[in-house]
Amino acid sequence: MNIVLVEPEIPQNTGNIARTCAATGAHLHLIKPLGFSLEDKYLKRAGLDYWYLMKYTVYESWQDFIERNPDANLYYATTKAPRDYCQVSYSEDDYLVFGKETKGLDENLLKENYERCIRIPMRKEARSLNLSNSVAVVLYEALRQNGFTDLKGDGKLHHTDTPDIGQWRDYV
Repeated sequence: MNIVLVEPEIPQNTGNIARTCAATGAHLHLIKPLGFSLEDKYLKRAGLDYWYLMKYTVYESWQDFIERNPDANLYYATTKAPRDYCQVSYSEDDYLVFGKETKGLDENLLKENYERCIRIPMRKEARSLNLSNSVAVVLYEALRQNGFTDLKGDGKLHHTDTPDIGQWRDYV
């Protein structure tokens, strides 16, 4: 999967998204101008020590991104979309595009691609969700649809007397 952030403004959001990308194997695409330096301490802190796990690419502009990814299958996340993000069948190589925190994606871009716009349902009184939360919600739905390929699906408590999964039904 691919996460595209168009002109992100808040380093902590991008850091959290970078951490999500590292944990899922998603490729992060950052489109300038960025509202921060990639050396920003808040960006690095939010990403914790996962930076070595992630792959990211920085682009000079939206046009640069399109030229370098001509065959990208793009979905545009916006509160103005006609359908919700669960009404899409995602493939493993899709690109999920998110706009800047204060304005979202450019309305002309949305008009040109309206049939590829998706939204996260929420109360009508709510303006939007936090960018990093929005990315996680949509990304995990796309990953779920693809069987969480290459992601660990189980965990285990640290105690040595922890029952295996087959024994859990005895505890329920």
